[in-house]
Parts: sequence; structure tokens; C-alpha cells
Amino acid sequence: MSEQDFPGWHGTTIIGVRKGGKVVIAGDGQVSVGPTVMKGTARKVRRLKPGGMDVVAGFAGSTADAFTLLERLEAKLENTPGQLARAAVELAKDWRTDKYLQKLEAMLIVTDGTDLFVVTGAGDVLEPEHDVTAIGSGGNFALAAGRALMDSDKDAEEIARAAMAIAADICVYTNGNLTVDSLEGTA
Repeated sequence: MSEQDFPGWHGTTIIGVRKGGKVVIAGDGQVSVGPTVMKGTARKVRRLKPGGMDVVAGFAGSTADAFTLLERLEAKLENTPGQLARAAVELAKDWRTDKYLQKLEAMLIVTDGTDLFVVTGAGDVLEPEHDVTAIGSGGNFALAAGRALMDSDKDAEEIARAAMAIAADICVYTNGNLTVDSLEGTA
């Protein structure tokens, strides 16, 4: 699919950082359609509460597609209470094999405060090996900045905010209007 067919695909940055028993997910607020900024205050980080469980999710890609995936993830979590990894794998399986879901253009970063995963339409459920992950058009910038800051005295939220500021300075599809949410780990 070309960018002409789907001009909004490259329009966001989401980062997940796990440090000091806490996981933070931060996302910018810019919604772009091609070269035009349509909105600067979108919330691309959401808290889900399926069956009383707290999960924070951030999404990049089509908003409608991401909300479809978030609804599916909530349903999977209700069927597998307290098992984010299993729910994420089940979502990825459905996303990869279901003819309707295969057309969805989005990616997710999800956490329950302990686990941190990237879920993709290619059937991937990836856990970052350096406790930092990022998606979207500015994802590589945020990822590099976040990894560089992991050995600093900064906590998870400070790292996420600093990495997002760097991404916003470099990526034209990312702004500095952040939504940040976090969960404490259970371990």
C-alpha cells in the first residue's frame, strides 16, 4: 500500500519505557493527513480496564483501526484475566489470520505494569530487550533517545518525556503535546 493510498499511516510517535518497577507509555497528539496537521491534541494512549485489570495501550496508525484492535484486546483480556501476554498473542493470531483484521493499519504498545509488548499485524508480539520500545513515524528517534537515557538517573517517565521531545524535534509528524500514562509493576 502506498502512502497515497493511506496518507495518515506515518503520523505519530508512541514510546514505552520500563524502569524502576514502573512502565510508562507516552504518545504525541498530532494527527496528520499527508502534509497537513489536522489536529494537535489527539489522545493516542488509553487505559483499558477489562475485568478490573489495568492495561495501558498506545497506538500508531489509523485511529479507527486502532480502536478496533483495542476493543479486540479488551475482549481477549476478559477471556484470559490477568494474562496480558496470552491475550496479546491471541490478538496477534486473529489479526494475522482474519481476513477483515488483516486490512487494519495500526500497531500497539501495551503494558500491564510488568510486561511491555509491541503487537503488530504481522503476527508479532515483541518484548523489548532493553526495556524501551517505540512505534510510529518518530519511533526510531524516540527509541534511540530512550535507550541512550536508560543508564541515566532519570525515571521511566522522565526518559519517555525526554525521548518524545527529541522525536518531536526531528519528526515532522510528531508534536510535543503528550499523553502519558503509567502502571506500577506487580513483581
